[in-house]
Amino acid sequence: MAAQRVVIGVDSSTQSTKALAVDVETGAILGEGRAAHTVSAGAGRESDPEQWWRALSEAMTRTGWADRAAACSIAGQQHGLVTLDTAGRPVRPALLWNDVRSAPQAAELGAAFGPAEVARRTGSVPTAAFTSAKWAWLHANERAAADCVAAVRLPHDFLTERLTGEAVTDRGDASGTGWWGPDGYDRDVLGRIGLDPALLPQVLPPGALAGAVRAGMPMREGALVATGTGDNMAAALGLGLTPGRPVLSLGTSGTVYAVGRTRPADPSGTVAGFADALGGWLPLACTLNCTLAVDRFAALVGRDREDVEAGGTVVVLPYLDGERTPDLPGASGLVHGLRHDTTPGQLLQAAYDGAAQALLAALDDVLRAGGENPAPDEPLLLIGGGARGRAWQQTVLRLSGRGVQVPEARELVALGAAAQAAALLTGEPADAVARRWGIAGGRVLEPVTRDDDTLERIASTLRRARALQELPPAER
Repeated sequence: MAAQRVVIGVDSSTQSTKALAVDVETGAILGEGRAAHTVSAGAGRESDPEQWWRALSEAMTRTGWADRAAACSIAGQQHGLVTLDTAGRPVRPALLWNDVRSAPQAAELGAAFGPAEVARRTGSVPTAAFTSAKWAWLHANERAAADCVAAVRLPHDFLTERLTGEAVTDRGDASGTGWWGPDGYDRDVLGRIGLDPALLPQVLPPGALAGAVRAGMPMREGALVATGTGDNMAAALGLGLTPGRPVLSLGTSGTVYAVGRTRPADPSGTVAGFADALGGWLPLACTLNCTLAVDRFAALVGRDREDVEAGGTVVVLPYLDGERTPDLPGASGLVHGLRHDTTPGQLLQAAYDGAAQALLAALDDVLRAGGENPAPDEPLLLIGGGARGRAWQQTVLRLSGRGVQVPEARELVALGAAAQAAALLTGEPADAVARRWGIAGGRVLEPVTRDDDTLERIASTLRRARALQELPPAER
């Protein structure tokens, strides 16, 4: 009997690290591990990369397979700016994707090249989330720290390098920096923000081996390590996505994406022109405010997150952390249309509606940006922490007018990373591994008539409130 082959897939997200030990042949999950992260509060959003490393070590060990697995791969939260000294230690805490202090630098970078040109170069018009804007912010506001930096990494790059000693990344995560395009690192963009390309990792081709685990690591020495990728790219791998199948992900942030056949370059900035972890593209729209924002409204009205009520005309724009789609980094939450008869449950439902509308409004743009014609009969794949919630499911059904499929598998990012690791052993494309494992399978909720009245009420409120949302906080 052949020896069992096992790989470990890791999801290093904003809030925690999850690790899964997975059987290469069947996709069966043999062990799981988890460890929490902390994120700063206040004006910025920062985390110490060393805690990610400790969480990775803990989560891998808890799977029970760290000393036996044949390969691993790490997927991580996109965009985060990790700055290292000559010893490979963080110069300062990492600036995370949802830190909007870099909004002025993003605007300056977009203006310097023009939206159409910067989208042509890098696939995306930069927002505060992009790593290029974060480096520009650091260079402008903490010059002493910037001058000490010997290496710049993304979160998953940092962890992969700790395991292997190799300074590498993949095209998927690199495409979210704002300084990478199909021809490699864009030296004009790097020059504009004052970043030496020598500080950046090598971008490996899809399916490449990043290296092997070094001695003294939380996994057995010599185990193979795949390139890893960004969290959205890993989830797309885990779902085994084929072109045109739309995905709505409900987590700390909300995302809508689909694998595309053509390279996106949206000058409006709505769609980010990301690469996938294979050889294709992953046009994506992202919001900063999703499940955590809705949960905050639930706490404010003293309701369980599922305790919603239909009816009423109240509108909530839940932009508690500023917003990325629409691009309003200085925005705050807004409640409009309160009446004497508005109930707490209606207010909570309006928060769900406001969070979902921003993603659904971008869905057709995402599909077109990847060369696909929107097909309203194609069910949405609903994933992420919110996908199990009945209130989220019903909100997406009502506002999309589409069927909704909820995969049975829960940790899709970690499973996508595991498929990437397994592909090193089997020679298959990683998405083919995921399809063989059947990760995307799950029940389909039948479509209902789209609630166009609510969608127009939200869109109208946003149009009228936009001038207020664009004011600096001190002037509101």
